[in-house]
Amino acid sequence: MRLLIFGLGYTASRLAAALGEHGAVVQGTTRDGRGGSIRFDDREAVETAIAAATHILSSVPPADGADPVLASYGEALRRSDAWLGYLSSTGVYGDVGGAWVDEGAPIGSGRRVARADADAAWLARGARVFRLPGIYGPGRSALDRVASGKAHRVDVPGQVFSRVHVDDIVSGVIAGIDAPAGAYNLSDDEPAGHNMVIEYAAALLGTAPPPFVALDTLSPMAQGFYAENRRVANGKAKRVLGWRPRYRDYRLGLRALSATTSPVTASTPPAIAKPDQR
Repeated sequence: MRLLIFGLGYTASRLAAALGEHGAVVQGTTRDGRGGSIRFDDREAVETAIAAATHILSSVPPADGADPVLASYGEALRRSDAWLGYLSSTGVYGDVGGAWVDEGAPIGSGRRVARADADAAWLARGARVFRLPGIYGPGRSALDRVASGKAHRVDVPGQVFSRVHVDDIVSGVIAGIDAPAGAYNLSDDEPAGHNMVIEYAAALLGTAPPPFVALDTLSPMAQGFYAENRRVANGKAKRVLGWRPRYRDYRLGLRALSATTSPVTASTPPAIAKPDQR
């Protein structure tokens, strides 16, 4: 396997490491070429990597209403016969009032219009599109926000969302390498409210839950997050990919992470953070 990853961020870097351990030759792009990666705007180097790749995955989100990878390298991708993958977001489903959504649900009605357009464009190219909810893992979880004093609770009754451990994304994408093209939801088995997750994290760290804050005091981005309410079904990924999340719910995931998270101290300052980035 010669894998080219557009956007070596949090999730894609862990995927690159996992596949590299199994003998894959992995190249990746970043905006600044850090760590020996290819600069995204180095057209000659990127097009050479596309031509040599057997597998290509994009984790680059839309910018200014368009997909940067397709906008810049769409023609080079058309000339390639490589396997294509795209890390999308379950935000494409919009608000469904807490109902369950699977891959057959309509997309594009929510606040993630550009993401839905990119999702559809990659599907049209025959990609495996992995739709991801809130991502958490080492250094990026409710435990870290509670321990740093950046966690909060918000009084939004009935609001739930799904999440997925980063290592379960890695295993899901690897399972999708030999799978048919199409969309796959990679999420855990138990959607839950934000406050439940924060309260459980606080209990694991032996501290009181953080205070509630008013919804209208949060940023417009955070308010948009709480305005959407859905439960993400992962049955297709289980059925077609043979995938199962190792961390079936937030409790399993947070317990596994708690051994490496610093305990809360009395001097930890209170703060408010944005919800997980998709």
